[in-house]
Amino acid sequence: MRHLDGSLGRTLFAAFIGFLFCATSSYAILSHAETGRIGRKVWDNECNGSVAGLTSWNAGENFASLGIGHFIWYPKDMRGPFDESFPKFVDYVTSRGKKVPAFTHGPCPWNSRMEFEHAAQTDMMKQLRQFLVATIDEQAQFLVLRLDKSLQKMLAAAPPNERAKVERQFNRIASARGRGSYALVDYVNFKGEGVLETERYHGEGWGLLQVLQEMSGAESADPARDFAGAARKVLSRRVQNSPPERNESRWLAGWLARIGTYDRD
Repeated sequence: MRHLDGSLGRTLFAAFIGFLFCATSSYAILSHAETGRIGRKVWDNECNGSVAGLTSWNAGENFASLGIGHFIWYPKDMRGPFDESFPKFVDYVTSRGKKVPAFTHGPCPWNSRMEFEHAAQTDMMKQLRQFLVATIDEQAQFLVLRLDKSLQKMLAAAPPNERAKVERQFNRIASARGRGSYALVDYVNFKGEGVLETERYHGEGWGLLQVLQEMSGAESADPARDFAGAARKVLSRRVQNSPPERNESRWLAGWLARIGTYDRD
C-alpha cells in the first residue's frame, strides 16, 4: 500500500485544498494550512492516505467503498440501509464535464468482496483507481457540498422543538476554526446526515443530526470537544442497538479512535 506522505501527496492536495471550504458560504474562510490539515485527515481516516485505499471493500459489508470519502457503491440488485453515494459522485463529476469510465454509470460490477479483491489487478479496477486518483479535487468538493447542504436536510428532519438547538450547535461547531470544521466534514462523510429512516436501529440513528441532538445545552468553550463527546455516546448506542449478526462491536474501537481526532489539535 503506497502512502501519500511524500511529494505525490503534497502535489495532489495542493491541487484542491485552496477551495475546500471557500466553495461554501456556510463557513468562515479557513487558511491554506487549516484546510490542508482537514483534507489530509479525511483521506487518512478513510484510506490511510493511500492510492490503494481509494478502492476498498470492507469485511462484513455488501458494497464497495471508493475514493477519499469511501463513497458507497452497491452491486446490481443489492441494497442496504446506507445511502449510496458513489453514483451521486459520478453524476457530480459528469456535470462538471469530467470524463468518467462508462461502467461507473451503472451498479458496482463486482458482486462480493471476494470478487472485488480478485479483480485488484484487472484493467477495469486499474481504470477505476486511475479515475479516483484523477478526481481527488472533485471528491473534496463533493464532500464539502454534502456538508453545505446538510443543515437544511437536518432541520427539515428534526422535530420542530429541536430545530433551533440543532442549528445553534451546528453553527457553533462550524465557527470553531480547525477542529470544529474538520469534525463536521469528517462526521457527515463518516456517518451521514442522520435523516434517513433506513439508517436507524430501534428507531435511533447515528448521523450528524443525532450527534447535534445529543449535545448538552451546557456549552463549554470547546465546541469540537463537546461534539466529540456526543458522537461517542451516539456511536456506542448504535452498536448496542445493532443486529447481533452484524457484530458491530468489532468496529467501535476504531470509530471512537477516529472521533478522538476531533479532540486534538
